[in-house]
Amino acid sequence: MRRIHPLPDLLISQIAAGEVVERPASVLKELVENSLDAGAGRIDVALEEGGVRLMRVSDDGGGIEPEDLPLALARHATSKIGSLEELERVSSYGFRGEALASIASVARVTLTSRTTSTSHGSRINNTGGEIAPAASAVGTVVEVADLYFNTPARRKFLKSEATEFGHCDDAFLRMALANPGVAFSLSHNGCVKRRYVAGDLERRIRDVLGGEFFAHGRALDVVAGPLRLYGFVALPAYSKASRDEQYCYVNGRFVRDKLLAHALREAYTDVLHGARHPAYALFVELDPGGVDVNVHPAKTEVRFRDSRSVHQFVFHAVQRSLAAPLGAAQDTAASPSATEVSAWDTAAYAYPARQATLGVQEQPVASYLDFAQRAFDSSGTPLTTQASGRDAPVLGYAVAQIHGIYVLAQNAAGLVIVDMHAAHERILYERIKQQLEAGPPSCQSLLVPLLINVGNSEMAAVTEHAETLRRLGFEIAPAGPQELAVRAVPTLLSRGDLPALVRALLSDLKEFPASRVIEARRNELLATLACHGAVRANRSLSLPEMNALLRDMEATERADQCNHGRPTWVQLSIGELDKLFMRGQ
Repeated sequence: MRRIHPLPDLLISQIAAGEVVERPASVLKELVENSLDAGAGRIDVALEEGGVRLMRVSDDGGGIEPEDLPLALARHATSKIGSLEELERVSSYGFRGEALASIASVARVTLTSRTTSTSHGSRINNTGGEIAPAASAVGTVVEVADLYFNTPARRKFLKSEATEFGHCDDAFLRMALANPGVAFSLSHNGCVKRRYVAGDLERRIRDVLGGEFFAHGRALDVVAGPLRLYGFVALPAYSKASRDEQYCYVNGRFVRDKLLAHALREAYTDVLHGARHPAYALFVELDPGGVDVNVHPAKTEVRFRDSRSVHQFVFHAVQRSLAAPLGAAQDTAASPSATEVSAWDTAAYAYPARQATLGVQEQPVASYLDFAQRAFDSSGTPLTTQASGRDAPVLGYAVAQIHGIYVLAQNAAGLVIVDMHAAHERILYERIKQQLEAGPPSCQSLLVPLLINVGNSEMAAVTEHAETLRRLGFEIAPAGPQELAVRAVPTLLSRGDLPALVRALLSDLKEFPASRVIEARRNELLATLACHGAVRANRSLSLPEMNALLRDMEATERADQCNHGRPTWVQLSIGELDKLFMRGQ
């Protein structure tokens, strides 16, 4: 074995570079963060060959004094912190003092800078190390050329030019999104790819993530003690097949934190469709002393002092934002009160199947007729949307039903199309959850027990999970070797397709243990119940019934999507309708 000996400084830096400089995108991140820490109001990034041949980052920040330029390329030299106390309360992006040194150990680096106190700029590179005068505006320009030129083995691990540029573009977007007050530009091989002007967060999110995300986004800004969460969460209908549009920041720093990712995923659990992923751009702010950013050299991982509080805060803030009823901002007179139970909830379609009304009161009729009359002037000409919809609730008033599936309604913006089964499913689901959380749900005893033929596994499930069934509002017992007797069901589902409902319930109980059904799997089970209890397609509804559905949607949490994450309604504006008929063209 070799004797113990100190490693050369260059080799030490190259080892450190393996953690800091993974690829060109890592270099870009470190350089842009230095510009932001310098107070830059504009940052320009120019790349060649995916950033491998050349990367130039220019800013108009405070600059570096000429005598400090050699220290900028030295290991463990920084202006960001000076003591352990400052390390424990880091508020800047950089603080380790090793990024530029690590980059300089695997590339050719030229640093040009000028401060407001000097008449000209100064330049230094990592090959000669001599400071030379240079023409320069106030700010700093860092050029990184021939990445991994002296470590060819590392260079072989790089991907194609297009792939490396894609990673650089992602890193650029993440930092531009977090700093809306800074102007950014990105060019590749002489062609400008992105340009963002300084502005507010709303405009930056629209510019970076696009109009479709913004149209489906819901803004939130929640404060609880030292914690603040703000930004935009996309509604479940905008879910993605990958995690590409998930941006989460802690004190302005982009992070990939398992705790925050879990909290956000849980907040979407009840509304997300299948294996889809939510989209969001969220910013967590807290006292710098409450978070440790000195976890990994790449600084994308953090550790919270009170992780449980942060998790619960983020989870509840996002969940409540997604759950906000459609009519929350409306006058309370326009929708049922929180304690009022609509006849729509207690009367789904009857079993055996037959055509019947939902038994709603006539309260929407007068408002609807008045609204319809005000939509036309004395000559019969339709008034403007603003005039006709001035006093209309969010979803307006129903005008028709199509194929027993969709309800059409007119509101202030134009036309609303509602999937009545999906909407009723969500309404029932939320009502059942509320009842179950308040205590055992109200039950309705059947005058004549319903007999259902089942298999051996279903019989075993009834015996094994009798207590779970009771807590859910069902009274089911064996009535023979292959027969069950249903004697009581939850009141909300009393007119549903009971045989299908019971079989679906027992199927879930067979798949999941009873304890998990009540806890982790409770919502999946209730979603199944609500789906089978909701009104089916080809059911003709009267106008009062349609309007009762709309009002209940406005008063129900998460009414934008059904229990499976599908949208329950869409809005077509007057402008979109005009385009269909080429009006004004």
